[in-house]
Amino acid sequence: MIRWGMVLIAALLMAAPAQADDRVRVVASFSILGDFVRNVGADRVEVSTLVGPNGDAHVYTPSPADAKTIADARLVVVNGLGLEGWLPRLVQSSGGKATIVTATKGIKVREADADDDHGHGGGDHAHDHGKTDPHAWQSVPNAKIYVANIRDALIAADPAGAATYRANAEAYLAKLDALDRDVRAAVASIPAPRRKVISTHEAFGYFADAYGIAFIAPQGVSTESEASARDVASIITQIRKDKVPAVFLENISDPRLMQRISAETGAKIGGTLYSDSLTPENGDAPTYIDMVRHNIKTLTGALSS
Repeated sequence: MIRWGMVLIAALLMAAPAQADDRVRVVASFSILGDFVRNVGADRVEVSTLVGPNGDAHVYTPSPADAKTIADARLVVVNGLGLEGWLPRLVQSSGGKATIVTATKGIKVREADADDDHGHGGGDHAHDHGKTDPHAWQSVPNAKIYVANIRDALIAADPAGAATYRANAEAYLAKLDALDRDVRAAVASIPAPRRKVISTHEAFGYFADAYGIAFIAPQGVSTESEASARDVASIITQIRKDKVPAVFLENISDPRLMQRISAETGAKIGGTLYSDSLTPENGDAPTYIDMVRHNIKTLTGALSS
């Protein structure tokens, strides 16, 4: 009996997909994508994230260790839409044979163009004319497309786990549906004239399009751009004209510009929004769902009264 028990245990261990050597090695370009992969892949995947918590993928500088990480991966999940300009050279230099998965495939892309008022409503100025807005994850319906693309890529890479990936994705998509309903209900509680805010850079255009809060930003769709004195002056004028109630900091940006705009206009600082990155586990937004819930709570708290 003892011998047969040992044989059974050995067989189970050999069949288990969660062994470190058997898991699908996936590299995500930044923390939000990493969270999506973990929700779909669970124990069948080993996830590494290049741009970690509170990191800025717009201006990231890869390290030699990143090339090694990619060389060992089976899948590399990227946002695309111009977010990770540093990534193609890194993938090439790694010498690896990983499949590149563009998580935004199928998403209706928005452009930050001259008619877009910083992409988010109501003004006379714009940045990054003709540039693609890469922040598609800020719309929860778009996040569902990210998850479906990641699910399909994992199934293609690991057909034996197809049922697991489908079940995990279905459960997570149901959570995203609930999240989307909650965000819409929260926005509906904000008086329509007060649905205007100032944020640091154009990270919330997809959120604005999906949920009807106007965002105005002195920086363009990339944090690499710098706000000119003319742009800042124009935004200050617009805040006073439209009685914009609040300005918001971002976790990846220097707060001094927003503090200056707040001081010059009297618009209060409504809190910190998480735009391009999650936080560590002990922060306000360690997961995508936590991030969206934190942001809508912060927005409604500042705009409802």
